[in-house]
Amino acid sequence: MRVKAFESLVRSENSALRHLRRARYKKGRVFCHACNGRIVYRLAEGRYRCARCRHTFGPLTGTWIAQSRVGLTTWLWLVKLFELEVTAHQAALQAGVSYPTALRVFTTIRRAILAGEELSVFRREVEADESYFGGRRKGPRGRGAAGKVPVFGILERHGRVKVTVVPNVTARTLLNETVKMVKRGTLVYTDKFGGYDALAFCGYRHLKVDHGKRFARGRVHINGLEGFWSYAKGKLYKHHGVSPEKFPLYLYEMQFRYNHRREDLFEMFLDALVKPVPTV
Repeated sequence: MRVKAFESLVRSENSALRHLRRARYKKGRVFCHACNGRIVYRLAEGRYRCARCRHTFGPLTGTWIAQSRVGLTTWLWLVKLFELEVTAHQAALQAGVSYPTALRVFTTIRRAILAGEELSVFRREVEADESYFGGRRKGPRGRGAAGKVPVFGILERHGRVKVTVVPNVTARTLLNETVKMVKRGTLVYTDKFGGYDALAFCGYRHLKVDHGKRFARGRVHINGLEGFWSYAKGKLYKHHGVSPEKFPLYLYEMQFRYNHRREDLFEMFLDALVKPVPTV
């Protein structure tokens, strides 16, 4: 979103509300989220009442934004700062809120985009690899990576990336995660790590490159996924440490940013935030 357009959104609470209402009700018609009723009356105080079930609700009732008492213009400012990858410390100073408030809003954004993830499997040729995040010292794979969090990733050639925190990098774990993400019969590129050897026996076409000799052998490489690891680690570095409990949220944020790097992230974050919070 351009600066001029953003300035018009944060001019007042009413302008912010109008934009968020348009984001929630794409076709412009308010409906009841309790019974999906389409006949809704607007009340004097700006709330709505469903003619079918008599449910009374506000424009943002039940959404992620409604979980916080932060003003709507402040919400938009914090979403914009989050889009620009400003840290919560810096965002608190720029938006004039406390650090806990900024961090809570940023965490809500991360939870909202994770909740809106669409489950699908890769069907074209993919690259698979594991990496390690955190820890102060470098170490070898597997048990040698003390103090680090193992992460497994799949990148579809000319497509998206999917990553997940895993407890270990055993052959069973890597195969189970691949089955969740990739359709059997797909061509999978990996390096020569022995944990991937089982792929060929489980319905996948498997080609591997020996990084001890070269980083690519024609189309046989995992350079795309290696590029994502560098991308994610570079962006996470500025946070100066992330707790193990919140690390998966930060990791998924990096996945989301990478997969939508050519799109309007501000509007995508807003679309996620005006969706209903899952009840389960």
